[in-house]
Amino acid sequence: MARNPERRTALLDAAIEVLADEGARGLTFRAVDARAGVPTGTASNYFADRDQLLSQVADQIFVRLTPEAGSLETALRPEPSRELVVELMRWVARRMAAERTCYLGLFELRLEAARRPELRTQLTKVLRADLDENIRLHLASGMPGDADTVRLLYFALTGLLLDHFTVPGLHDERALDTLIETVVTRIVPEA
Repeated sequence: MARNPERRTALLDAAIEVLADEGARGLTFRAVDARAGVPTGTASNYFADRDQLLSQVADQIFVRLTPEAGSLETALRPEPSRELVVELMRWVARRMAAERTCYLGLFELRLEAARRPELRTQLTKVLRADLDENIRLHLASGMPGDADTVRLLYFALTGLLLDHFTVPGLHDERALDTLIETVVTRIVPEA
């Protein structure tokens, strides 16, 4: 197996783009090589098989979606409140929009995981760790609500973003920020 970490990252980023643009069926080593602009056969030198590629793509998506060091601490500085939760959810939505390709790739991975037990195990591990960290941060920061509040916000934002990225006209003129505020107001108790 090849050992160039920059090339591996470039191949994983190319795989994310292929997933977002062509779906899981379009994710082949040849498609990844073409998207990365490398010679045919390069991806197969870095990943033993498609399952390994899919698994490592899941990890790379979360590397790209992880906020820059210190940005979360800055976002959590104001006094904990329902209004701050609204702003944090909007911040997350903006981050997801900035990494739209990653988010669409993650949706494709979720669908693929329904058919591939190994990928399901890996994706469950990654998503559970992310959700657990969000719950931990919410509770540690003193935000209103409990662990179930965070889970409900997670479910709601996941659904809103799925609609926003795949069928943006579904909610007509209602802006994503307005929908987020409605969701938070209905889910998060007043402090």
